[in-house]
Amino acid sequence: MQIYIIVGSVREGRIAIKVARWVSSAIAGYGYAGIQPEIVDLKEWNLPFFAGAHPPATGIYDQPKQQQWADKIAQADAIIFISPEYNHGYSPALKNALDYIGKEWAGKPAAYIGYGATNGSRSIDQIRQVATQLGLVDSNAVLEIRDIFSRNSAEQFEPNSFDEKGLQAALKKLIKYAR
Repeated sequence: MQIYIIVGSVREGRIAIKVARWVSSAIAGYGYAGIQPEIVDLKEWNLPFFAGAHPPATGIYDQPKQQQWADKIAQADAIIFISPEYNHGYSPALKNALDYIGKEWAGKPAAYIGYGATNGSRSIDQIRQVATQLGLVDSNAVLEIRDIFSRNSAEQFEPNSFDEKGLQAALKKLIKYAR
C-alpha cells in the first residue's frame, strides 16, 4: 500500500518537511507490513499557480505539469496531508496542489497533520472541507501538533509522547480505511 505524505509548505525554514520525515520513519518503525510511505514535497514539485484552460474536474489537463501531478497522485492508495496554519487557514501551496487536478483524489483515504496557531486545527478543518469536495475519504485521522515552535529547533522533528500516540492512532484509522 502506497501512502503519500504531502508536505504542504514551501517556505524557507519550514517545519513540515521535518514532520514528514518523522512520519515516514515512524511508519517504517511501527512495522506495518506492506505499507510504503513516500514523501511528496510540494517545494520540489514547484507547481505553478493553476491557470489551466479547463476546470480540473473535467479531467482535461492541458499543462504538462498538471498531467504529471495527476499521474503521481493516481498512484497513491492513501494520503497524509501536513500543513502549517496560516492566518486561520492552510498553506496556499497546498490549496493550489489540491485544486490542480480532480478525479485522481477521489476515493483515497486521507489523514491530516497540522501545527501552528490553535495547533493547526483551523487549517485541518479547511483542508478537510476541500478534500471532501474532491472525493477524498475522511478517515477522521487527525494529529494536531502542540507547541511545535517552542520545542522544535533541531534539524529533525522532536515528537513528544502525545505526538507519538496521536500519530499511531491516526495511522491505524487511515490504514483501516485504505485496506
